[in-house]
Amino acid sequence: MLGMIESRPASPAKDVPVAGRATHIRWFVCGLLFYATTVNYMDRMVLGILKPTIARQLHWSETEYGWITFAFQLGYAVMMPVAGRLIDWLGLRLGYTLAALVWATCSMLHALAGTAFQFGLARLGLGLGEAANFPAALKAIAEWFPQSERALATGIFNSGTNVGAVIAPLLVPFLTARFGWQSAFLCTGSLSLSWVVCWVIFYRSPERYRGLSTQELQLIRSGQDAATDARVSYKVLLRSRATWAFLLGKFLTDPVWWFYLFWIPGFLQLKYHVDLLHIGPPLVTIYLAADIGSVGGGWLSSWLIKRGWDVARARKRAMLVCAVCVLAVMFVPAARGNLWLTVALIATAASAHQGWSANLFSIATDCFPRSMVGSIIGLGGLGGAIGGMLVQPAVGLWLDFSKEWYAPIFFVAGSMYLIALFVIHRLLPSFEQQGI
Repeated sequence: MLGMIESRPASPAKDVPVAGRATHIRWFVCGLLFYATTVNYMDRMVLGILKPTIARQLHWSETEYGWITFAFQLGYAVMMPVAGRLIDWLGLRLGYTLAALVWATCSMLHALAGTAFQFGLARLGLGLGEAANFPAALKAIAEWFPQSERALATGIFNSGTNVGAVIAPLLVPFLTARFGWQSAFLCTGSLSLSWVVCWVIFYRSPERYRGLSTQELQLIRSGQDAATDARVSYKVLLRSRATWAFLLGKFLTDPVWWFYLFWIPGFLQLKYHVDLLHIGPPLVTIYLAADIGSVGGGWLSSWLIKRGWDVARARKRAMLVCAVCVLAVMFVPAARGNLWLTVALIATAASAHQGWSANLFSIATDCFPRSMVGSIIGLGGLGGAIGGMLVQPAVGLWLDFSKEWYAPIFFVAGSMYLIALFVIHRLLPSFEQQGI
């Protein structure tokens, strides 16, 4: 089965990588992470797509929907630092498996909800489970890739967020029209369960993957810190400027992505009267563009590093390019009546966000030992989730108060990245492995 061996100890002859021609198994592992992130985002996208349909049936206000999305962010925020710690403690194979089982189950439980409160409980559980995806995936990237390839690998697996967001608006309306909205939650949850099976069967650490060549293992370990089981408290981690640079970067910019994810389908249906069966093409365009940005942003900094740029300069230059491109979303209110111009502006900003995100995630792997990556990603995810917790109900309250005036929201969304880059640069002028 692709040359994998069991995770239990084996004889030395079978535990070591094989000699011979170079392999590219690290990219297969990246594919598994891409698969997980795709189904992860399909699960969280379903409610945003079905919001107008379910809201009409259950008579939700914008404020109630804001609190339902708040419940997801609350679960995400509470579990993020815990998830990172658990991944570091349990290991990738077991920890990632348990997390996916939780989020798949809670995704399917949405089908049983009949009130806003019950949806909130299902969203809370979904957030608790999905919080582990990025700590686990980033730890796997640190485990399987040399520094020069991490941003590209991160961009590839992170593009699963957009692929999931592309598939969901095509699949969900079809399922809803044929079988009812409950079927959409059951379908996406079952896809997450299918990933669990693949992960358990195929994933092993590099040293335990029998089909891995010695050449690829040497490449993977080039420029990496030595593996260590050292445990560092969050109190100690929070003394590091690199921790705060990553955490505040997530706090300032993650809520913008959550806004795109949870509110843009409703915005398009409200302002352009795009019904459920026709919402697919605009959302597909937005998230396909985001897919390109995710890979492109990661590729840009990796390309600059390979051309001799130091890591900090390459990452920040790529992030600056992305921060400038995000400004396009500020012009959405000026595109009144033109659906596809609006879609193009949002798509540009979404693409730039994902390129930004690929490089922001790489800061954690650039500045911290592999044994701490899960914890650092967890802290950053906590910052992003807290930002989302503050923003989601605020958006709902504002839209109810202002009678659906979105212009100030788009202005804030466009400005946050340049602010975040300034904060990151002030806290972290250079990227150095943290001597914690």
